[in-house]
Amino acid sequence: MTTVQTSTGTQLEVGVATVVARPDVPPKVQGRFAYSSDLNAAGMLWGHTLRSPHAHALVVSIDITPALTMPGVHAVLTHADVPGAKTYGLEFSDQPVLAIDRVRYYGEPVAIVAAEHPEQARRAAEAIVVEYEPLEAVIDPERATEQEPLHPDRPTKGHGYRDDPRPNVVRSMVIRHGDPDVDGDVSVEGTYELASQDQAFLGPESGLAIPDGEGGIDVHVATQWLHVDRGQVAPCLGLAPEQVRIHLAGVGGAFGGREDLSMQIHAAMLALHTDRPVKMVYNREESFTGHVHRHPARIWAQHRATRDGRLVCVHVKILLDGGAYASSSTAVVSNASSFALGPYRVDNALIEGTCVYTNNPPCGAMRGFGAVQTCFAGEAQMDLLAAELGIDPVELRLLNAIEPGDTLPTGQVLTGSLPVAEVIRKAAEIPVPAAEALPRDPIRLPGGAGNTTRGEGVRRGVGFAVGFKNICFSEGFDDYCSARVQLHTDGSATLHSAAAEVGQGVGGIMLQVARAELGTDQVSLASHTTATVGSAGSTSASRMTWMAAGAVRDACRAALEARREAGGAEVDVERVYRHPPTWGLDAGTGQVLGERAHVALATCAMRVVVEVDVDLGLTRVVWIGAAQDVGKALNVQNVTGQIEGGTAQGVGLALMEEIQVRDGRIVNASFTDYLLPTALDMPPVESVLIEDPEPDAPYGVKGVGEPPTVVSTAAVIAAMRNATGKPLRRAPVRPDEIVGL
Repeated sequence: MTTVQTSTGTQLEVGVATVVARPDVPPKVQGRFAYSSDLNAAGMLWGHTLRSPHAHALVVSIDITPALTMPGVHAVLTHADVPGAKTYGLEFSDQPVLAIDRVRYYGEPVAIVAAEHPEQARRAAEAIVVEYEPLEAVIDPERATEQEPLHPDRPTKGHGYRDDPRPNVVRSMVIRHGDPDVDGDVSVEGTYELASQDQAFLGPESGLAIPDGEGGIDVHVATQWLHVDRGQVAPCLGLAPEQVRIHLAGVGGAFGGREDLSMQIHAAMLALHTDRPVKMVYNREESFTGHVHRHPARIWAQHRATRDGRLVCVHVKILLDGGAYASSSTAVVSNASSFALGPYRVDNALIEGTCVYTNNPPCGAMRGFGAVQTCFAGEAQMDLLAAELGIDPVELRLLNAIEPGDTLPTGQVLTGSLPVAEVIRKAAEIPVPAAEALPRDPIRLPGGAGNTTRGEGVRRGVGFAVGFKNICFSEGFDDYCSARVQLHTDGSATLHSAAAEVGQGVGGIMLQVARAELGTDQVSLASHTTATVGSAGSTSASRMTWMAAGAVRDACRAALEARREAGGAEVDVERVYRHPPTWGLDAGTGQVLGERAHVALATCAMRVVVEVDVDLGLTRVVWIGAAQDVGKALNVQNVTGQIEGGTAQGVGLALMEEIQVRDGRIVNASFTDYLLPTALDMPPVESVLIEDPEPDAPYGVKGVGEPPTVVSTAAVIAAMRNATGKPLRRAPVRPDEIVGL
């Protein structure tokens, strides 16, 4: 159950047009939606990947002969068969298409097979003989900078980052703000740890590659960024960009895990080699090794304050494990460092952030993107400080809340909207439900359906947390979005966009904007593809509503003007929208090199009630109240759905979600062993939407998907500390940390 209020009442005026019903919802709830794994083509083959059984090893030899002679096999390819560039990467081309001379993580692709039947392909892959020479693995991120480099060529060097000569550094940052040597009247410090989290999307990696008979290829895949996929796939195939067309197939969730490539190049190579369509579908275990995860983190923080509770100086040291390849780690460590102080006014700070290469599973984008980790540590510190000073935790946060006109530790002066104090107040004002009497149905006790307690050792706790995060891409990234509008002579219109619909509802938002701007409901949305329109950027960084709305708005207005000039004839117009520019950070000081590093920020606060059985170490989240800064909500149902979904992922990280790695191998790569919150684990979520339109954004909108994930882990564990009196400095909290065994 979700209860929704807005800052202007219980009804929200939609500022653009009547909300468009989402066409994907009925087939999804009825089980009829066509996901990428449901794709088929006449005469298609099945692809399969042979993966490394070592976290770190030299590849001495590969013998594909046994696989080639097996029934139904049409192709067995290795790195020698890659027709173009041998490496690719989301930001840095450091990842081999297929392992060349070594493997750097357990599950790294070594060879690929195409066969008539998926079982034939699997058996053929198992028949390939690979000789490895195991090497010492870099497993502990604390020791990574003292071990042999996994990437001696340092692929992230020379991109404006701080030059850190230590081996295995992806990026290190130092942000100096004011005088970091200033002392306070009171000081608290702590060390915090967060496990790696899986995006755990519904649909595993899958897709279909179809050769066009002229040397080109069409790749149908579940992805988050069609044009960047093409930008990596085409060079590896030795093809021009226009010869590679990426089409969005049905996406079963993304959360950052589909920004990096998975099977795209492999399926395309097999299809071009066999001149047959090739389909690849990962099983769940393969999916765990086949996409990036949330960075595990170790964070030390020290907060100094005056006797009345004003923050004077904060020191933070952040260590992130980036795994074997760079992916988006440089941006994640920047976000973690930039938001390490939380949405608070701090005049003096020293923040040191480092991300390292290891032979652990690769890490990259996941909802919250670095801010989750530092919010957990920072909010625990604020509670420690409140206890030390004898100040109410909410009042302490209000006393230090940042507001427009204040300065971030990077030197950026806040402009636009960021109603931190209002968000804190509104969350604190949501009435907390009364405790349920005992005895009660065990389903409503910690342990739930396990029927493990009658409530003897159950204690109730209330926690609070607030956090913030950037909206859109930052640090000088050329962030843009294209949209194309065709106005037909019969009065209808067709909208083209490569904005990836991954379940968040951007397709409906684009139609909503187009119908309002064009003054007609006869607008249809064409399929999402690189073939008909320019890049929309990635469905990530809480950016797509802002960017797509801007692009569609501008294209619609240009199309109407073009039709007037053409006397009502059919017109076809494409426009590119860019948000105000951002600048990078100084490599030495972490200070912004221009007006801003982030175009906008959004904040969320949560109040959480939990029940903890301190004898059994079990926790039940009873209720969550959230207040979120949403700019202007174009679709209340979408917004509240994002808050609820983002909260669920934060609850998972707080209580149960943890990728367990042993010697570089994921040992719980299934939804039997990797635990996820179910409907029975999710409490009622009461949401208050704070509307403070962002002046630089189309229609005043802000992205809303990430702030609830940023805050919810911190808020849930704060409530658990309140219930147990234990420090609980690790996420997820393990039962033995509660019981104290």
